[in-house]
Amino acid sequence: MPDMSASASLAMTHLTTLAKEVDEDKVTPGVLGFIVFAAMALAVWALMKSMSKHMGKVDFTETSDPTKAESADTSASGSDSASGSASAEPGAKQG
Repeated sequence: MPDMSASASLAMTHLTTLAKEVDEDKVTPGVLGFIVFAAMALAVWALMKSMSKHMGKVDFTETSDPTKAESADTSASGSDSASGSASAEPGAKQG
């Protein structure tokens, strides 16, 4: 590998002295860490607010399906009329 230039060598010596000045027992996240944490907190807050708004729109009362209710009514009345009388619905089987 070719020899490093004088400016690259000077930069490396400055970086190594800066690295030695950092106390390894007292490393903090700094401003960038705070900004990332604050952005994540704002995102979670916005998601919770949106979820709360959407959950408020949900109707939790269970309603019966009108098509199933009609078929249950017709089958119940059809079985009663088929067993006792001769006039049953045209589509119903008698037997």
